[in-house]
Amino acid sequence: MQANVEKNFFELFGLPVGFDVDAADLATRYRDLQRRFHPDRYANATDAERRLSLQIAAQINQGFQTLKEPLSRGRYLLALRGVSTDEETDTSMDPEFLVEQMELRESLDEARHSPPRREQLAREVDALLRTRTEFLGRSFAGGDSEALLRARELVREMQFLKKLARAIEDLEEAD
Repeated sequence: MQANVEKNFFELFGLPVGFDVDAADLATRYRDLQRRFHPDRYANATDAERRLSLQIAAQINQGFQTLKEPLSRGRYLLALRGVSTDEETDTSMDPEFLVEQMELRESLDEARHSPPRREQLAREVDALLRTRTEFLGRSFAGGDSEALLRARELVREMQFLKKLARAIEDLEEAD
């Protein structure tokens, strides 16, 4: 069994380190790696080989989950570059973004009993996430320290928007 569990997720999947990832290519690489290292293939192997295959399979799953979604991929790329998002401790955010969030939260409260308004709000939030995802890709392409700081802020903003999107989904499911 040839695998280095110390590889970063991009190396594990044989991808260049960068924000732009082809989802179909990633899925294909994921399936190939899973077939190759699935623990069932090592049922008759030594204890050490079985443990290693479990460890590798877990790393493959974690890597796939991280790389397939733009927000987690952005957070991971920042970590690889030594930039922390400090989501738990850094509460400073762009005031315009905070106002936008308050307005969106008010819209969510207003849409609580209005399925058409919830659908409209979901589209708005999705558009905001898409725009920030595009900006995030451009920030990582820039690569300098200023671009990385902007990427950090975008990741933090996307986290807020993802929570709002989940809240909208929860309302839809509750109906």
